[in-house]
Amino acid sequence: MDLKCVNFRKEDGVAWIQFNRPDKLNALNPDVLKDLETAIVCCEEDDAVRVVVIMGHEKAFVVGGDIHDMSKGDINFAYDLSDLVLRVQERLSDLPKPTIAAISGYALGGGLELALCCDLRISAENAVFGLPEITLGIIPGGGGTQRLPRLVGICPATELIFLGEMIKAERAKEIGLVNKVVPFGSLKDEVQAYASKLMERPALALRAAKIAMRRGLGIPLKEGLQIEQNLFCMLFGTEDQKEGMSAFLEKRKAVYTGK
Repeated sequence: MDLKCVNFRKEDGVAWIQFNRPDKLNALNPDVLKDLETAIVCCEEDDAVRVVVIMGHEKAFVVGGDIHDMSKGDINFAYDLSDLVLRVQERLSDLPKPTIAAISGYALGGGLELALCCDLRISAENAVFGLPEITLGIIPGGGGTQRLPRLVGICPATELIFLGEMIKAERAKEIGLVNKVVPFGSLKDEVQAYASKLMERPALALRAAKIAMRRGLGIPLKEGLQIEQNLFCMLFGTEDQKEGMSAFLEKRKAVYTGK
């Protein structure tokens, strides 16, 4: 792949996607988003990839959108940009494999919105979170007003969106925005530990659980329960279900094949 704005590597079943625009604190523009989309598609199509990690650098996960470009835009520009953002986010959110955001430094605006699309968020102690769009005369345009309230609840989400102020990692943990906070030097090892645990789980069951939760968020409970039931029953037709239950009864560790 010819990627200029992200680094991409695969290692032992884990795909590492790292934003690579450090001079701009990984600010998002169409080039970054298109490279990210290319990497996500590669992860989706490669059966050897079991877990996907998205990360930045020590100073910034993603500082947000590139304000230099946005300041010159009109309504048509905004629609084109937001269409691209939402398309890439949907690919990330719907990726049928577990995703982890490894967050250090600034995760603001569109950066935080990308992290919200991931299944798990592991934060370094130096991370700073926020949706500062209101201070620029706009609102979040990449899912911030929709995904954040669903994750942390309406009260903390309203405070972050209305005031546009930033919060540190420990506060983000308190409101349920991140799963865990660790020293920056331990971030990669902690993410790898999470990835290793996920790779020990049956891939088809993980995919089913992700589908059930993601689809269930936007529909009535009764419909969500029906989705869960269908996926639950479907898994009884897999080799992994037979292996998992046999291993439990035989008091041994299960070995899953993704079938």
